[in-house]
Amino acid sequence: MMEGAPGTAEEPRKRPQSVLFACSMNTVRSPMAEGIAKYLFGREIYFASAGVRCGEIDGFAVAAMDEIGIDMSRHKPHSFEELEDAGFDMIVTLSPEAHHRALEFTRTMAVEVIYWPTIDPTAVSGMREAKLEAYRGVRDTLQGRIKALLDWRSMGEL
Repeated sequence: MMEGAPGTAEEPRKRPQSVLFACSMNTVRSPMAEGIAKYLFGREIYFASAGVRCGEIDGFAVAAMDEIGIDMSRHKPHSFEELEDAGFDMIVTLSPEAHHRALEFTRTMAVEVIYWPTIDPTAVSGMREAKLEAYRGVRDTLQGRIKALLDWRSMGEL
């Protein structure tokens, strides 16, 4: 086989055209990932998020995202069943529950499902600053993973 030919280890990963981020309630992890991805890639890739169940938008998540210039305040949590489009190239799951649901959801589809175990910052107790620090950790971890997965480059690196 020629170097760089399809099927070799040197072949670069093709960027998906659409990515769904999924977690348990679509109130913290998956909407944070969706917001970060949209901020980084704009309309180059279609991004959405969903949960196994719906919850209420989380104020700490909104605050942590606001710190990096991403407004998540108008996010409306929704579930897999409420998705307008099921035609995603990739689903990134952020909780065990969401991973199982995504595998069930894609049982008859050719969709890449990736599991990123991500802590649930809502489980952190303590003062406001300690809680906010947990959300920042999730935010920053997701941002690094998204950049690596989708081969993000800043304008200065092009």
